[in-house]
Amino acid sequence: MKRKPQSEEELLTLIRRELPPVDSSVMTGIGDDCAVIRSAGRAGSLELLKTDALVEGIHFIPGTPLDKVGWKALCRPLSDIASMGGSPLHALITVAAPATWNTSAWRALYRGIGKAARQFGVSVVGGETVQSPGPLFLSIALTGSVPKRNRKLRSGAKSGDLICVTGKLGGAFKSGRHLNFHPRVAEGRWLGGENAVTAMMDLSDGLGSDLPKLARESHCSFRIAPDCIPLHKECSVGEGISDGEDYELLLTVNPRLWPSLQSRWGQASPRLALTPIGVILAHGEQCTPLTKGYDHLA
Repeated sequence: MKRKPQSEEELLTLIRRELPPVDSSVMTGIGDDCAVIRSAGRAGSLELLKTDALVEGIHFIPGTPLDKVGWKALCRPLSDIASMGGSPLHALITVAAPATWNTSAWRALYRGIGKAARQFGVSVVGGETVQSPGPLFLSIALTGSVPKRNRKLRSGAKSGDLICVTGKLGGAFKSGRHLNFHPRVAEGRWLGGENAVTAMMDLSDGLGSDLPKLARESHCSFRIAPDCIPLHKECSVGEGISDGEDYELLLTVNPRLWPSLQSRWGQASPRLALTPIGVILAHGEQCTPLTKGYDHLA
């Protein structure tokens, strides 16, 4: 019997081998929160490309209000644009819906999508609608832009950098926060303009899965202090590490520039904590053992 891929990372490695080399306009392809493309018509700016999918029964339970599903569907890729230090622009939306859907269902879904689009300045410019023989499925392709000097990748962390997170972690699914979170678009754009920030990504699969991804792309190791992880009050450290669906920002910061960044962050985002939880180590040093977060193929 042929073996199945055992993780998303293994599948990405397989996919890369089957695809042709990217063209010279691609600065960052598979392996980061967004693809980064040189923009022919906008000097000093880079184009961001992101696609994201939602499946009933995996990302939300059957019976979830459809306006909440629509909000989450668009806010997930918005979180990825935020993690690159960028601003969102245009969206294409594909919906595979049950044949039983009536006009009320369609209006509710797009009410949630429209609310997110208005709040974060996204123009919905098209897409596709088809019938699904199974659960509801949505896919959103989102574009964005970022000034060249502000682009943040997973691969920029250096040994000695502080590891930080915005907000609090844990319990998103059981509390319902995964349906009404606010992607850190403004905060990501602000952090993108800071030279102190060396790498950044969003926390969607859980700290236990996402931090190792950042370390791997940066060819580094890491050590964290679990007791320093900021948690929602009903959550354990283990849930903060492995639950996922937080949609906060994970970033690394030059330690010499941290005091200044911390001070200015307090003025720019006084209601959102930015918390150091560990340090980046040189490649090959032993990492803090972490319980993995969500992996669709594990």
